[in-house]
Amino acid sequence: MLKLPFVSKKLAQSSNFSMSLFAAVMAFLTYSSMYAFRKPFAAATFEGELFMGMDLKVWLILAQTFGYMASKFYGIKMISELKPERRAVLILTLIGISWMGLLGFAVLPAPFNILCFLVNGFPLGLIWGLVFHYLEGRKFTEMMGSILAVSFVFSSGLVKTIGKYLMDEWAVSELWMPFWTGGIFMPLLVISVILLNQTPPPNREDVALRSVRTPMSKKERVDFFNAFKPGIIILVLVYVVLTALRDIRDNFAVEIWETMGINVNPELLTQTEIPITLILLVMMALLVLVKNNQKALFLYHWIIIAGLVLAVGATILLQLGLIPPFLWVVLTGTGIYMGYIPFNCLLFDRLIASFKSAGNVGFLMYLADSFGYLGSVGIVTIKQFGILQDMSWHLFYTQGILVMLSIGTGMMLFTLLYFKRKTKTYESGTVENISLASKI
Repeated sequence: MLKLPFVSKKLAQSSNFSMSLFAAVMAFLTYSSMYAFRKPFAAATFEGELFMGMDLKVWLILAQTFGYMASKFYGIKMISELKPERRAVLILTLIGISWMGLLGFAVLPAPFNILCFLVNGFPLGLIWGLVFHYLEGRKFTEMMGSILAVSFVFSSGLVKTIGKYLMDEWAVSELWMPFWTGGIFMPLLVISVILLNQTPPPNREDVALRSVRTPMSKKERVDFFNAFKPGIIILVLVYVVLTALRDIRDNFAVEIWETMGINVNPELLTQTEIPITLILLVMMALLVLVKNNQKALFLYHWIIIAGLVLAVGATILLQLGLIPPFLWVVLTGTGIYMGYIPFNCLLFDRLIASFKSAGNVGFLMYLADSFGYLGSVGIVTIKQFGILQDMSWHLFYTQGILVMLSIGTGMMLFTLLYFKRKTKTYESGTVENISLASKI
């Protein structure tokens, strides 16, 4: 479906690097366009609009995140069993449904329009797996994955900037702004998806370097999980914390800035993300130079640990008055995304390749994502309905960084030692295949 024979043939005949770069750019544009249907509403404050005593914006975040989370649980099965056919049509169909959810939000009266954010969130939760399915298991997966991953750093700020511009300069209402922001990106989405769909499958060199990627049955998913159960559980717990903090930073950026006494103009929401995007793009892409999959797996652990330490350290410096708020936002964002981005398939791609396991990244990614967003919903709910409901989002965010990321650092050190032990056993020949790995 949606094949352009001339383009497909040219890509198949081009060098592996050229093809990979093309696919990465198309994946970046596809996922950046998706963000126009997910995040622009965060640029609005919906000030004074309440439902059952709680801000409308919090209800929207909970509804969208709950839908997003539900799709992640569904994606554990769907994405892990995914076959290449109809990926492009599925991406466009799902985002189209999400866009109709934004239309419903604009035209339906409150509180019924809140439910439209459930419709908006569920389809979007499947897009990452569909897009990364084109990129995994290749020689240049790191480069492609890093370009794709930084899309949600840069594009989150970009779509909020556009959304705020529509409200400030074109007098678009807060209700209609998300729908029209999505409409602006729809042509780019269609073109980039069609071009991404021309990507040829992994070649022999890719398979030799990263292992073959195949759909996974339920039994294969259970066997893989049991083989690395302690490590996977700890990694998922760390990811839960990172997802929650990343979502708070994303959804309440305006409120966090205003608490620090800074007037938020549209450009500010993008300016803080540009240096983060560039730093992470270079850092993650350089790991393509590491051919040894096990060394790369350990390097990802150290990158995550360094990111957690950076975010904690920057927050301490802010509280001591040693750095300004803008630098704090950049440093904590860099630290959180240094932890968050490797979990988005890159770490798991190397984990599968390290043990020459059959299967695909989709299973691990959606397993982590489902619990990550479950934790995000839980933390926001506790904040709004618990004893912390009067705490500002700025204070809640800073305390979360100091406490949860400090604990997360220790947990990542544990998984580093755990997988070092696993690889030593694997190299010694004790483990012949994934079914035996669970006995280590």
